[in-house]
Amino acid sequence: MPSDELLTAYIDGELETAERDSIEKLIAGDARVAERFDFLSRSDLPFREAFEPMLAAAPSAKLDAMLAAIPSTKEQNSATEQNRAVSGISRRGFLSAIAACLVVGIAIDRAAIGISHRLAKPDEGNEWRAVVAEYLSLYTPDTLSAPAGDHAEQAAQLSEVGSKLGLALTPETVAIPGVDFKRAQVLNYDSKPLAQIAYLDPESGPMALCIIPSNQGASAPDMENRRGLNVVYWSNATHAFMLIGHSPIDRMKTLADSVRESLAV
Repeated sequence: MPSDELLTAYIDGELETAERDSIEKLIAGDARVAERFDFLSRSDLPFREAFEPMLAAAPSAKLDAMLAAIPSTKEQNSATEQNRAVSGISRRGFLSAIAACLVVGIAIDRAAIGISHRLAKPDEGNEWRAVVAEYLSLYTPDTLSAPAGDHAEQAAQLSEVGSKLGLALTPETVAIPGVDFKRAQVLNYDSKPLAQIAYLDPESGPMALCIIPSNQGASAPDMENRRGLNVVYWSNATHAFMLIGHSPIDRMKTLADSVRESLAV
């Protein structure tokens, strides 16, 4: 289990390539790591903006004067050096202590603000993806063992589903290379139609492309892990999309790019 500091650094995009790849493998392969990553990801808030009023009101001049009053190493005489050795406090140590306090304080605030934000105003995109992941985690290959029907039957299913969402869906636009289409159906989420297009991947098992109406605006593809499943999600001006499955995240990203291109036509 990686530390929270390491997972937070991954979330904030501060890790080198090797460390980032290692964390992604842990998230994809360990449900405990995925759950902790999901929890820490929930507190992705505009912290800079939130703390700007406090920073503006801070007594910076007084703090600068206090720091300036601390003698540097070159200015200290032998008596001061002896006292410092006994106390174990230096200018660098003092600054490090201040920095450590700030880090701890911000970390506590980040967790508290994230939890309160989650309880007060759930994120629409985050919530529907969590519901889909919980639902799909119950699927096995046997769940999707029924024949998919011929091209005409598939087209009829997709046309009906697409009409509920205001999208033109065809077997060609939702085709995923190397993955077998199995069925299309409309579910209900928060009084909205939620399209689930189910596939069976010969390599990794059940996979689904899910679509829901959304007015949150366009967003570029992003990735996460939920319930041990890898997720690639994105949105346009009118709908939110997610591709979810057990396949490794790099392959999921490639498959998502393919279906995104088809749906954009």
